[in-house]
Amino acid sequence: MNVPLSPDDSLRTALAGLVDGLPPKRAAQAVERLITNYRGRTPTDAPVLRDRSDVVAYAAYRMPATFEAVRSALEAFAEAVPEWVPGSHVDVGGGTGAATWAVNATWAGERAVTVLDWAEPALALGREIAAANPELKAAEWQRSRIGAALTIESTDLVTVSYVLGELTEADRAAVVDAAAASGQAVVIVEPGTPDGYTRVIEARDRLIDAGFHIAAPCPHSATCPIAPGQDWCHFSARVSRSSLHRQVKGGSLPYEDEKFSYVAAARFPVTPAPSRVIRKPQIRKGQVLLDLCETEEHLNRETVTKRHGPLYRAARNTDWGDAWPPVGA
Repeated sequence: MNVPLSPDDSLRTALAGLVDGLPPKRAAQAVERLITNYRGRTPTDAPVLRDRSDVVAYAAYRMPATFEAVRSALEAFAEAVPEWVPGSHVDVGGGTGAATWAVNATWAGERAVTVLDWAEPALALGREIAAANPELKAAEWQRSRIGAALTIESTDLVTVSYVLGELTEADRAAVVDAAAASGQAVVIVEPGTPDGYTRVIEARDRLIDAGFHIAAPCPHSATCPIAPGQDWCHFSARVSRSSLHRQVKGGSLPYEDEKFSYVAAARFPVTPAPSRVIRKPQIRKGQVLLDLCETEEHLNRETVTKRHGPLYRAARNTDWGDAWPPVGA
């Protein structure tokens, strides 16, 4: 009996098949050039992904990391809205569709899906890759300017992942406002850097002003308690490295950790976590130190010791980004 592949396994298999057609040296050079371009300022009317070789190389290198980061954000959101399942999804600036795969991995099943992006080669490859997933075959891939002129049809869920950093300040505001105007739920993911966090906080404020409730990662919809310029809120997702990853980075580890910042919000009622673990837990002899963002708009370090019994065991199994305390603990 054939066991269906999970969405992440299907995605990796599809990407591996694509990159096999590119000479390894050419693929590595394309990735290095594209990473350099993406770290700079990219005009919204000048796509970085110029042709199929660019798109294949970058998809093979970046799609798994984007997928894992977005899936982590979506899973936290899903915990805050356990009875809700999106019936439709628009992926803004979705490129080859990593966020679309992440939505499918979080809520299995077919739904109306539209991926919007400026780069036609990325859309074409995304459509090709999606053919490997029966639940994504009907997705629509549409060329669209991502900025002030963006229009989004009414939908249940809007994702905007690794996009805002490529836009001007005015275009960032326009994209977030368009997402808020069209979606019942909005999930925004950016790199886990101080600048990425700043963009997420700006988007968070706009969503709150538009009447949204913050579902994750924050336990509240009040002001972020992190002092600007002193720290930033970000999380980590484990990503299995492909041979292309290892070739480009010259590393030997079979994995890497993708740092990301995010906000997930909805127009309907949500049940956010009582608190969120915002740094990697520190496990010491007989105790676990948890840095928490709490509902009272402040940060707190909680020490969980063996005297806490089951709660101590739960703390030892708690990861960076998890809700605290776990349900039933």
